[in-house]
Amino acid sequence: TPEVPADQVSSRPVEQVSWNMVQEFLGGTGMRLPTEAEWERAYRAGTTTAYHSLPGYPDGTNDEVLLAEISWFLGNSSGQTHPVGTKAGNGFGLHDMSGNVWEWVSDRWGDYSGEPQTDPVGPASGTARVIRGGSWVSGPFGVRSSYRFIGAPDGVDVGLGFRVARTP
Repeated sequence: TPEVPADQVSSRPVEQVSWNMVQEFLGGTGMRLPTEAEWERAYRAGTTTAYHSLPGYPDGTNDEVLLAEISWFLGNSSGQTHPVGTKAGNGFGLHDMSGNVWEWVSDRWGDYSGEPQTDPVGPASGTARVIRGGSWVSGPFGVRSSYRFIGAPDGVDVGLGFRVARTP
């Protein structure tokens, strides 16, 4: 892995954190991890495509060739994270929803009902947790809006970070 320039360290996403470590950080801050449904809504920003919107594609895209405009992933990351906000944001103005680092969400891992739902919540029991968004080590499939992955709550790995939410 190439050395991260010292002047970029503070602008890179936090990574190599477990779900449990994130819970310790969040304690007493008034912040929380988003639910999986909240996270996906934030990623999609009103789109229904594999990848969120970008300049020239307000409805999103399914074209992997355009992925480098919105995401740091295996195809362009050079084996490391990159400063946050250097790729095009989505329709909500959020950056790095696709790639750079996986993001823990609050939900436990499990199947969702096949029935239509509004703001579904994951299973009430189980230890494994959901991570979303893909990272700098993910291929194009791993950074898709719908892709979800499983993580152990005490697991720490490169490319594993988080995004916070606040309840209004």
